[in-house]
Amino acid sequence: RDTTKKIQAYFTDFCKLEPQGTILESYVKIGTNWAQDSGIYEFTMGATGAKVKARYTFLYKYEDNQWKIAHHHSSQMPEQIEPKSKPGANILSQAQVRSLFTLWNDALATLDPKQVAARYAKKSILLPTVSDKPRTTQDEITDYFVNFLQRKPQGQILEGVIQTGDGWAQDAGVYEFTMG
Repeated sequence: RDTTKKIQAYFTDFCKLEPQGTILESYVKIGTNWAQDSGIYEFTMGATGAKVKARYTFLYKYEDNQWKIAHHHSSQMPEQIEPKSKPGANILSQAQVRSLFTLWNDALATLDPKQVAARYAKKSILLPTVSDKPRTTQDEITDYFVNFLQRKPQGQILEGVIQTGDGWAQDAGVYEFTMG
């Protein structure tokens, strides 16, 4: 939702369910005039009693002498969503998921920002390693890599946890760059 009117309409409908949220997991990062909180929360809907667990990300920006939400993402946990195709049809193995990092890392090695940006989905968000500006378009992602690739980075996963579901995969953890 990219306008105030659309955001208000969403919350008008959502609030009719009388949601009460609890944060189950929270991971906070802090920078100069920005902060990010991402994790998992669960809502109990007072109107129906239903429980909904979701992943969330809030990116906060300090502006006009107060903290404001610059980006908010929330999505229901994939395992709670009904599959739209034959169950298991689009589930990757852990090795296949990890190989997606290798494809991204190989794109870095080309030093071509367009090849790296091509690894990102059309509607994606990049919270970059060495920039506090979220990138949400292919042009913005490409622009970030123009400068970043001048350092000739190569990544190595130090630790990670892979989760998969039908049509989605997540590889979350810690990686390290070698520059040059």
